Amino acid sequence: MIPFDYHRATSVQDAVATLADRPDAAYLAGGTNLVDHMKLGVAEPSLLVDVGHLLPLTELTLLHDGTLRIGADVRNSDLAADPIVRSRFPVLARALLSGASGQLRNLATTAGNLLQRTRCVYFQDVTTPCNKRTPGSGCSAIGGYTRYHAIFGASRHCVAVHPSDMAVAMAALDAVVIYVDADGEHRLPLTDVHRLPDDEPDRDTNLPRGALITAVEIPPAPEGARSTYRKVRDRASYAFALTSVAAELATDGGRITSARIALGGVAHKPWRAYRAESVLVGEWATGDVFRRAADVEMEIAEPLPGNEFKVDLTRRAIVATLTSLEEGTTR
Repeated sequence: MIPFDYHRATSVQDAVATLADRPDAAYLAGGTNLVDHMKLGVAEPSLLVDVGHLLPLTELTLLHDGTLRIGADVRNSDLAADPIVRSRFPVLARALLSGASGQLRNLATTAGNLLQRTRCVYFQDVTTPCNKRTPGSGCSAIGGYTRYHAIFGASRHCVAVHPSDMAVAMAALDAVVIYVDADGEHRLPLTDVHRLPDDEPDRDTNLPRGALITAVEIPPAPEGARSTYRKVRDRASYAFALTSVAAELATDGGRITSARIALGGVAHKPWRAYRAESVLVGEWATGDVFRRAADVEMEIAEPLPGNEFKVDLTRRAIVATLTSLEEGTTR
């Protein structure tokens, strides 16, 4: 690991100002992703700005209108265990609990989880070409090991996927990210935070350089909505998703009034399944409708040699998740 300087921020404004003066700096909170990358040589910041102790960033608050405001430094374990999250947003609790070991969840933060970088084996191996790590060097995954890679939205420059489970659930819940930069406070829908690789795979998000996430807000769920998270992986625990489904479904007399679905493990960002949602809303909540919605979403999948199985796997996962919500076998 290279030598680096350390600054313990005294406020959000101090943190943003410090990073603005040092383009080679990075924010540090839990460090569960950043420190690993520093050890591997993937990241080499010369200054770490510690924001993991700032009080406004550690608060979890239910606002008067039912919106849940999650401070950027709320730990994953605390968020998953919170009674409000478990009762009103079970999809989020389930996603968090499927995301990592208990030790990592105790340290990992909300913002850090959103901003974690891909676990592509080539990205983490500095001896191999990787456009995300070194723009213009090439993508070793294309023609290489692709079992965990994208079937939606990839480009000829990058086929990696976003690793977060929590972000998938938040995408399905229409979460909004609040961040601060030199120009003040801003709000951005979570579905617009992450980006597809296109010809700039080194850019994971649409956040401006130096932006500090301070909170995430989740609006109240529709009346009578059920939600859950299903993760398919190679082993039962501590593994990244081959595919995952975060879904929220509301019905009235058997007819679907609201449907929100996001997929994980299949794209460079949490993949909001808008095509499937458009099929579901207004229809009867039946297996045939669920299968049709999944088929419509998967029509645009573009698997790679070696991960073609993910198309049918994801289709089945969507149908199984929606079926479990309609049958009331999970919340």
